[in-house]
Amino acid sequence: MGSGLLLSALSVPLILKKIGPNPVCGFRVKQTLDDPQVWYEVNAFAGKGMLCDGLITVLAALVLAAVPGISVDRYALSVTALFFLALGITLVTSFRHLRRVSSGERPAATR
Repeated sequence: MGSGLLLSALSVPLILKKIGPNPVCGFRVKQTLDDPQVWYEVNAFAGKGMLCDGLITVLAALVLAAVPGISVDRYALSVTALFFLALGITLVTSFRHLRRVSSGERPAATR
């Protein structure tokens, strides 16, 4: 649960566009570091994914803890696998969003 809560908390400043380009945290690739506008757009998108990932992890930890007879090993492996699966999906979708933003394409919802 702690990992999910931490990930959720770390995502908020990215969503609110409070963290500018820097060498330490954020969606740090050449395109985002070279253009602050791309940085804020892509990091806000990735932050929303991270928030969802964190909340999914917390929910999974709570639900799985209530499963009768689940072993500690199975519980830990299940929550960890879900955490990394969600992060992987966020990473892939964030790179797709970066490609759209870098090419000047507008998101589908604003067309």
